[in-house]
Amino acid sequence: MGNVIKKSIVGIVVGGILFGATNALGFPFVFQALFFGYAMLGAIVFIILDLPTLKPFGGVKAVGALIVFYSILSVTFIAVGSMWPQYDPEDEKGKIDKILKPKREQYEAGKVDVLLQRAKALDEKAKELTARLQALGAAQAPADQKAGGGAAPSATTAAASGDLAKLGEEQWQLQECYNCHKLNGEGGKKRGPELDNIGNLLTAEEIAKKILDPKSYKAEGFEKEFEKGKMPDKYKDLMEPGDVQALAGWLAGYKNASVNTPKPIKMK
Repeated sequence: MGNVIKKSIVGIVVGGILFGATNALGFPFVFQALFFGYAMLGAIVFIILDLPTLKPFGGVKAVGALIVFYSILSVTFIAVGSMWPQYDPEDEKGKIDKILKPKREQYEAGKVDVLLQRAKALDEKAKELTARLQALGAAQAPADQKAGGGAAPSATTAAASGDLAKLGEEQWQLQECYNCHKLNGEGGKKRGPELDNIGNLLTAEEIAKKILDPKSYKAEGFEKEFEKGKMPDKYKDLMEPGDVQALAGWLAGYKNASVNTPKPIKMK
């Protein structure tokens, strides 16, 4: 009996040391309790080793003893296992959302800022084009009068021209033409020609035909792209006739001869 008490005391002391150490290291309470339990389990094993040897027995008693032993063992493992932190998908999802929420909000805020800047830039370009068209209309009026063409365009006509230019630029952005064509120094030009001087090479009607039927014209230097059909044949289904005319008319106003826009070759 004295040996049992001695080993029990040793188990409690070792368990207490482990409990205090894990507590000082910031372990969760369940782990502190488990370390203490492991120390006591070790003490129990050493106590059992010192117990008198059991008399051999068999038959029904042996089967019953085996069932009782495994029942106690199973209950013990289940009870101890239930003390461990359990995986909860909802809890983990909440942790992930908590981490990602600030980043998501930051991304959305940045996205809104980009869209606002883009809208502001489009508005400024629309105003610039409207002013250019109005200036062209004012310069054309005296020539028309001299040729017997009548009075200068009315304010309504100038406003309509401004709206048409704005609609054309909106279609340029909406259809993402800048992915393949460079204009005003912006966009790409690897899959399609630069268009700053297209107005000196094609009329608005010819540009509209090219938009609706990409195979109608081929740009010099872009033979491979033409054969591969880089310009999609989809705008006749995506765009309304008025939108096509607006985009074509807007592009026809670009007549910057300093830009080397490739010469269009009529194919149809």
